[in-house]
Amino acid sequence: MNSEITYSAAGVDIDLADEAVQRLAPHVRSTFRPEVLSDIGGFGSVVAIPNGYEEPVLVSGNDGAGTKPLIAKALDRYDTIGIDVVAMCVDDIVTLGAEPLFFLDQITIGRIDPDRIEQLVVGLAEGCRQAGCALTGGEIAEHPDAMAEDEFDLSGFAVGVVERANIPSKSSVSTGDVLVGLASPGLRCNGYSLARRVLLDGRPLDQPAWAGADSSLGEELLRPSVIYAPAVLEVFSELEVHAVAHITGGGLPGNLVRIIGADVEIRVYPSKWRTPEIFDRIATEGPVSDGEMQKVFNLGIGMVLVVPADQANKTIEIAARNGHEAWVIGDVMAGNGEVRWVNQ
Repeated sequence: MNSEITYSAAGVDIDLADEAVQRLAPHVRSTFRPEVLSDIGGFGSVVAIPNGYEEPVLVSGNDGAGTKPLIAKALDRYDTIGIDVVAMCVDDIVTLGAEPLFFLDQITIGRIDPDRIEQLVVGLAEGCRQAGCALTGGEIAEHPDAMAEDEFDLSGFAVGVVERANIPSKSSVSTGDVLVGLASPGLRCNGYSLARRVLLDGRPLDQPAWAGADSSLGEELLRPSVIYAPAVLEVFSELEVHAVAHITGGGLPGNLVRIIGADVEIRVYPSKWRTPEIFDRIATEGPVSDGEMQKVFNLGIGMVLVVPADQANKTIEIAARNGHEAWVIGDVMAGNGEVRWVNQ
């Protein structure tokens, strides 16, 4: 007679998963808002809608960090990649003026490692604190055979709330508006497959990112994503915002075209902002064409707000109060729904 087989012998260790969850509790609770009505360990997150809304609308978004976790794995550093995942989600929903309320994560891993999972959640909690939302739960899924023991993937989704009357629409963007771009000091989470192909071609991650760089290549590639949500919400609360674009996959052209109607066009002036060195290195060492760089990377602009021209300076001031450098990087004119890259 064959001896009994256990779930652990098949590759899934429930006891280790329970240990991991217990270690996560203080990190998760540190993010709770007053609206959180549930606690860790339940079957669902219970969150009340904040007071003060006349017609509240829920806005949700989900995302991951692309192939950036491969850099975290190579460096054996897992405490920042969660910030990236939160950033990708909350900065999507804030484009509609939504205040991020809560976030749930999905950790899929080949073999449960409580230390690594705790570090992943440390990053998620930090991202939620920066965004002002609560980390209310998630899922740890051990996938033996489907993934190698040291492989993992991290994703999640955010839910926010906005007054229905305050949701911006494409029809609000009109001739004479300007684009205020908020600086991104690095890649954030986009274009990593191309960046890794170019920059990791036999080059050690512990060497300087480039001659004269203050950081190693690994540090540069693992640089956490900026979270823009609080700054964008402050602009929404004080000024007239016609549209907002989160600059992720597709770059400036691919994301700006999503926020305008067919009767206007956007002109972008790349000379108006400072492009971080890493983008120049990718373009030169690839080599990668200008057109390809524009549609893959943010090129130093992580978020764009479209506002009336007379509110541009105030928008830049609010961005600065929140720690973001910002510039007027473009304008809106009559057109046919296109985004034009104008070199001056």
